[in-house]
Amino acid sequence: MLTGVAVETALAPIALYHFHRTGLLGSVANMVAIPLTEFVVMPAEALALLLDVVGAGAPAWWVVEKALALLVALAHLVAAQSSAVVLTPAISPVAFAVTMLGFLWCLLWRRALRWAGIPLIALGLVGYAAASTPDILVSADGHHVAVRTPEGRVALLRDKAGDYVRDQFSELSAVEGDPRALAELATARCSPDLCAIALRKGGKTSHILLTRSRLAIPWAALVQSCAAADIVIADRGLPRRCRPRWLKLDRYDLTRSGGAAIDLDQGTIWRSRDPRDEHPWVR
Repeated sequence: MLTGVAVETALAPIALYHFHRTGLLGSVANMVAIPLTEFVVMPAEALALLLDVVGAGAPAWWVVEKALALLVALAHLVAAQSSAVVLTPAISPVAFAVTMLGFLWCLLWRRALRWAGIPLIALGLVGYAAASTPDILVSADGHHVAVRTPEGRVALLRDKAGDYVRDQFSELSAVEGDPRALAELATARCSPDLCAIALRKGGKTSHILLTRSRLAIPWAALVQSCAAADIVIADRGLPRRCRPRWLKLDRYDLTRSGGAAIDLDQGTIWRSRDPRDEHPWVR
């Protein structure tokens, strides 16, 4: 049990940073799963294979089947608990680096000096806890947009997006469950070409305009809609006269800076790529 807790403690910051989720009950489940596997499943399999030589392995295979069914039932039971998994939004690389530095300090030293790494771990975990959940996520091509609803769910601009996109947006938003369609939200007005949605965050209402097709939109109507919006997001190039009140993310902007995560409470935006990066594989 203690070994399992130690392993989960060491791996949790890494899993949260890369995958935005980690399990909490693995060491408890392993208290049953590991003895069941080592003392029942594996010996019964070996016996079944041996008895198969003379065609008498069926009883042993029955034991294997029931033991594996119990193992799967245990996995489902643990996974169904509300505390089985912790979800976090995207973690700051600085918080991750500080936490890992603290762990390495504790592991590399052998005397009392090793415990000087604990304050670093604590400082890094404060950064984990302070990670804010983005209100809007935009893919690098502007084709996919996810909005976090007031109920804490994720709504997708294109509800027929593939499983990979749906999983990525759900993980980055720290939300379990299947995303819903943005057009179904009460505050959204959508046509085949555009979606306009109002989000109440940070004590104010932000108006977001999103394109959802590649068809031509009348220039005057598009410019007028841009002026009425705080944020405009498009997977096409928008005219210069399209001037929202705060932020315009179109094909030209996203090509330079990659995908984006927007926090309406703080009025901040994070980019997936530094536009000053001149590495040939980025260009």
